[in-house]
Amino acid sequence: MYGRLQNLACSALAEKELKQEPSNFWEEPWKASLWKPCADRKESEKLGQPDKSNGYIMVSANGGLNQQRVAICNAVALASLLNATLVLPRFLYSNVWKDPSQFGDIYQEEYFVNVMKDEVNLVKDLPSHLKSLDIEAIGSLITDADIVKEAKPIDYLTKVLPLLLQNGVVHLLGFGNRLGFDPLPSRLQKLRCKCNFHALKFVPKIQEAGSLLIRRIREYDTAQRMLDKQLVGEFLPGSLSKKHDSERGPSKYLALHLRFEVDMIAYSLCDFGGGEKEKRELQAYRESHFPLLIERLKHSKPISSSELRNLGRCPLTPEEAALVLAGLGFKRGAYIYLASSRIYGGDSRMHSFTSLYPNLVTKETLLTPSELAPFRNFSSQLAALDFIACATADVFAMTDSGSQLSSLVSGFRTYYGGGHAPTLRPNKKRLAAILSENSTIGWNSFEDRVRKMIGEGQSVLIRGYGRSIYRQPRCPECMCKTQ
Repeated sequence: MYGRLQNLACSALAEKELKQEPSNFWEEPWKASLWKPCADRKESEKLGQPDKSNGYIMVSANGGLNQQRVAICNAVALASLLNATLVLPRFLYSNVWKDPSQFGDIYQEEYFVNVMKDEVNLVKDLPSHLKSLDIEAIGSLITDADIVKEAKPIDYLTKVLPLLLQNGVVHLLGFGNRLGFDPLPSRLQKLRCKCNFHALKFVPKIQEAGSLLIRRIREYDTAQRMLDKQLVGEFLPGSLSKKHDSERGPSKYLALHLRFEVDMIAYSLCDFGGGEKEKRELQAYRESHFPLLIERLKHSKPISSSELRNLGRCPLTPEEAALVLAGLGFKRGAYIYLASSRIYGGDSRMHSFTSLYPNLVTKETLLTPSELAPFRNFSSQLAALDFIACATADVFAMTDSGSQLSSLVSGFRTYYGGGHAPTLRPNKKRLAAILSENSTIGWNSFEDRVRKMIGEGQSVLIRGYGRSIYRQPRCPECMCKTQ
């Protein structure tokens, strides 16, 4: 789609190799080290649990790994709000994710309960006298249709608490993004942060495989960092091996979450330069998987692909992602970890990327078949490996800021990165305007505009009202400012 720019990028990367100029985007542009993690701090006046529980809350969370992680921490806050006992959340089986994993297959149950026990009462199962109840028959089954997205505390106090008091138990089915971020009492925000950043530890099987990924991306053992410690626990890569030149320092890598899966691009209604064959394939996929979208399109005014792209609604292609990295000055030899390798079009679609950046690795290429075997058919556990590799990267780049993985990873890096874990977020609308000049723009101008776009995206200092506390934890409820 951008042959001319691709050629300019290739020449620019070759020139940079000769000049040995490092990209400035390996480091954060401003120092955030004044903010320190402290969601697990002990309060001078300990609130503790209520003397009497109002009943039991069950949660069956939908979605994949990252949606379920958010649901767990929202459930903790909700249990505190309603003075309820939280039954360890369960995960719904999805025909999309096809993963039967439950809480204990991904997270350390005892560790989670122990970290949260002083603020929220947690149990692994309902007491025997409630197990026999028909939850739906007594009116205690609450689906996502009953609670609005980003619901406020008053919604739960008026709709859910009466049922809890009446029946002693409620079951929240789905619970996808069903608790808003503001307004919410400070103590509940803190609980969310404590849950997400401190209580949810991956099980040793995932930690060990994650540690292997980090070692093999960097090619040798690296210095220990707080991010690594939080994610892989006792399986931390060791200190720099003596057989390597200590002057060289750790081998850096960039992790890229490239959202270009068939479901996402089909739903977007955009054209990605694949001609009539691509159009037929994506239309067939829409008709098979998105019947409601097809019905809606019958009654709405059509929007052209170029309009959608100009509005910033089209997923970035691998080619566009590579051009952004080249514009930021990342060298051709940079090691890049690709999270989620289900790229629509496969190797042929990725060719424009790998022609600029050949050192591309995935969990499938870094781990042996036997090392990956325990995770086969468990998409959430595989996603946990991507989470670790992305969160511990020297630089994390995303192509879709609305992705739950990108959101949680960037928040984790903000919380534990100490101002040394940059995250790159392209503005798709601004990038579309830049790329629309493909036939005329000079490379220096392209570089300047891309760098300005990314730099401005890195300038968020503290969480704004209504923004996700999981993505932007730099606020008094999650982090402490040292000066």
